[in-house]
Amino acid sequence: MIKAFQNAFKIPELRRRILFTALMLVVYRLGAHITIPGIDDGALERFFDTLKDRPGGNMIGFVDLFSGGAFSQMTIFALGIQPYISASIIMQLLAVVIPSLEKLSKEPDGRKKITQYTRYGTVVLSAVQGIGISFILRNPGGLGINEQIVTNPDWSFHFLVVLTLMAGTSFVMWLGEQITERGIGQGISLIITFGILAGMPGGASRIFSQLLNRQIQLPQLVIFLALAVVAIMGTVFITLSVRKIPVQYARRVVGRKVFGGQATHIPLRVNAAGMIPIIFAVTLMQFPSTALGFLPQTWGWVSGIQAALGPGSPLYWVTYALLIIGFTYFYTAVQINPVQMADDLRKYGGFIPGIRPGKKTADYINDTLTRITLPGALFLAAIAVFPLLLQEWLGTGALLSGASVLIVVGVVLDTMSQIESYLTMRHYEGFLKDRRVRGRRSR
Repeated sequence: MIKAFQNAFKIPELRRRILFTALMLVVYRLGAHITIPGIDDGALERFFDTLKDRPGGNMIGFVDLFSGGAFSQMTIFALGIQPYISASIIMQLLAVVIPSLEKLSKEPDGRKKITQYTRYGTVVLSAVQGIGISFILRNPGGLGINEQIVTNPDWSFHFLVVLTLMAGTSFVMWLGEQITERGIGQGISLIITFGILAGMPGGASRIFSQLLNRQIQLPQLVIFLALAVVAIMGTVFITLSVRKIPVQYARRVVGRKVFGGQATHIPLRVNAAGMIPIIFAVTLMQFPSTALGFLPQTWGWVSGIQAALGPGSPLYWVTYALLIIGFTYFYTAVQINPVQMADDLRKYGGFIPGIRPGKKTADYINDTLTRITLPGALFLAAIAVFPLLLQEWLGTGALLSGASVLIVVGVVLDTMSQIESYLTMRHYEGFLKDRRVRGRRSR
């Protein structure tokens, strides 16, 4: 592997792309440490510590994880790339339910327009979130926290926060697009991954400190590390797992040329939904606790519902896992359309051996997709619930959540696949001697 990285820097174009990507990521991390003006850092830290200890505080940690710690520090990149992710998901769902958007997405230049709409949606979402954050920072007493976070709480502070967060999110989105176009790897995913990895040293230091203070025992830490390795290996296996449906193209003679007659396959990924179901499930699970947190805690039924739906209760684990499984099937159905795949096969003269073209082919693809989605959905549920159970057992936060493991592993595989393609094109030895790294894009 070391030799492969050395070979990568021997190729001028690849070297420029790697250095450009590294420079853009450094710029992102620098911006993640520039705090919004007019905020008391000490009061802000106490404010977020109090929120994270409340029911529903995992949502704060989830948002902070994707921003690389910028959200809890309330920097100019506090929202990170999350508004862009939310806008992308919304556009994908709208393209399914709105016929005009679905037609637009199939046009040659339609994807560019969809991307432009996603950018507009990102700006709108960041503005809405910025307004909410500015009001919370200005009046934390509404959440029952007696802290003076804003040094000059007038209406100019709202304008400053909204403008700063909008500009910061737009700049991060631009950085991601520049990395995708001029760097190596998928820019948005790399920014998220870099933010997740940036929080690992602090998490490791926190766990090591707890080990020295005997808050956790050495056997617990060893078991945690062993299970973490198993989880990463399982994530790699599921990410690379595909079900290949054989396809045969009929031979056609047009003039003196012969077309078709070749055998290929349709690769269906076991985990076609990625980490999106976990994001959906986390958001939905934290909504009741977050909404109830605004009600007076003196009402007995409020605390009762929070305890029943809060992290640590059996109902929470079961509901969380079932939501992930359900969302996995839902988002897989949104991403993959068996009817369209069957029509495309028939249009280009392809067929699945032993299956009649048309509806029978669509039904066969749909049945196969349903069967292979089940292990993928069960794996997503397990890798999402497992770190939370581990956190309860250790009495501390885990280094990586299930979503972060999926993101990091997927992005690393994709980036390695792109570097591998550059190396093999220049007749250099890649990361593996016997076969190429199969990134998600190559399947």
